[in-house]
Amino acid sequence: MPSYQAPVRDMKFVIHDVIGAARYADLPGLDQATPDIVDAVLEAGATMCEEVLQPLNVVGDREGCHYANGTVTTPKGFRQAYNLFTEAGWTALAADPEYGGQGMPAYLALAFNEMVSSSNMAIGMYPGLTHGAYRAIHAHANDELKRTYLPNMVSGKWSGTMNLTEPHCGTDLGLMRTKAEPQSDGSYRISGTKIFISAGEHDLVENIIHLVLAKIVGGPEGIKGVSLFIVPKFLVNADGSFGARNGVRCGSIEHKMGIHGNATCVMNYDGAVGYLVGEEHKGMRAMFTMMNEARLGVGLQGYSQSEVAYQNALIYAKDRVQGRSLSGTKAPEKAADPIIVHPDIRRILMNLKAFNEGARALCLEAGLKADLANHHPNDADRQAADDWMALMTPIIKGFLTDQGFAHAVNAQQVFGGHGYIQEWGMEQFVRDARIAMIYEGANGIQALDLVGRKLGMKGGQVLMAFMADVDQAIADAPSEFAPLAAKLAEAKDHLTQGTMWLMQNGMSNPDNAGAASSDYMHMFGLVALGYMWLRMMAAAKSKIDAGSTDPFYATKLVTGRYFLERMLPDTTSLLAKVKVGAEPLMALAADAF
Repeated sequence: MPSYQAPVRDMKFVIHDVIGAARYADLPGLDQATPDIVDAVLEAGATMCEEVLQPLNVVGDREGCHYANGTVTTPKGFRQAYNLFTEAGWTALAADPEYGGQGMPAYLALAFNEMVSSSNMAIGMYPGLTHGAYRAIHAHANDELKRTYLPNMVSGKWSGTMNLTEPHCGTDLGLMRTKAEPQSDGSYRISGTKIFISAGEHDLVENIIHLVLAKIVGGPEGIKGVSLFIVPKFLVNADGSFGARNGVRCGSIEHKMGIHGNATCVMNYDGAVGYLVGEEHKGMRAMFTMMNEARLGVGLQGYSQSEVAYQNALIYAKDRVQGRSLSGTKAPEKAADPIIVHPDIRRILMNLKAFNEGARALCLEAGLKADLANHHPNDADRQAADDWMALMTPIIKGFLTDQGFAHAVNAQQVFGGHGYIQEWGMEQFVRDARIAMIYEGANGIQALDLVGRKLGMKGGQVLMAFMADVDQAIADAPSEFAPLAAKLAEAKDHLTQGTMWLMQNGMSNPDNAGAASSDYMHMFGLVALGYMWLRMMAAAKSKIDAGSTDPFYATKLVTGRYFLERMLPDTTSLLAKVKVGAEPLMALAADAF
């Protein structure tokens, strides 16, 4: 059976020594997150995930959710685990204290959510989606709606969803048919069908608050006519008690490749009562508050599956004996050497380790930027942090999930034939990781968003600010790291060349931008991880220079060197692909395929 140990030590290192979260401890909203509090939260979170959630991961996968007559039953043990989760206050961790939240920073919530996702991705989606819905309501709804719905969502007593996709449209939401008819009391009647709705129906809570995109009858055509509505499963009276069951029902649940413990629902709205969130016809702006948060969470899901897969592959590689080392016997007392002595197994494990730790640092940096965007008193600093988030969101979502899945597959490879067998758990990590590349905007869409929208933000100033950060990290690197810093400088130059090529060729032929987008996104992702690795190495070296003999820091230097020397050079081939352009992709006639 698979196991999981939360990487608390690594999280503490990144938070305290790399991103330097304590520098901002005087800001409102971050002032409660002292180093001691941060450490205590991480340790308590590890206990919750290792002892409560992880043992149910296989149970949820094998049992799945059950549908009957519009109701969904979650796997055995999920309800009890969810109750423990909410009673411990985890759903309130990063929520506004005005509505019962603890007001902890986003970076700390992201660290905890990594543990949740690694230990049990399916169950973690229920509170994860609720927090996303909370964020959209908190940012855009009126005070009455906030008072009615947020306290119970923050406590975990109620859960939330997001309803976008319809049977005939996914990414192109302008095609949606779900309609909203205005009523005399200011409410709306919502009718239509939504599909692929995660946590759309389940037995963990007493009420489910759906956020639904729909078009108000008589409004503009296309995406400009989309509005956002709260549609509760049970209507809520003025005194907080439940009214009638609303006109929304789960029609079925999907039988899918992974995340079996999370109910993926078809939701039918038949004149359901809904309440407008924000302004009419401005639903996409409100929904993107939730979508962008979800995309960061999905990026985290990608590397969280790589992390737990790595942990189990490492245990197996140290225990499994097969063959002898190419450079001479390493375990003469055994019939064969542990497979960790073999270079190709080392390649897989080092790729996993270097990716996971770099991805973690990048996500925690994103969490800190989110906190600064929300809480920094200086307008310019708030805007700079928000711009960084906008630029990096498609990279975190697209690159980390592409790589997270690939690394989960490679971890499975360490097991040989046993990796294909259910009892070892590796095939579940592969199946669960696969969805992260698809939902919340498929990764091809993320790449197009990066190339088509984010690179040109503010005339390219946002991109230039990131490049300046990379240059600063290179300049600040200790002299001993000069050859490694030069590797990052070279990769950054490749990214610059790719950017210039897109500027010169993407406008004249948009297919050039489309053809290059995925490779460009991966090149950008590698540079972003290289940037974080150089910072991690500098932080580790400062600890060693201060007299620490803890092998943790020496290991960090070796792993960083591996990433910069063995993984970062992939930007060379990615740049070559970018510069090829669209012609080879578009040359074949459709009927010749």
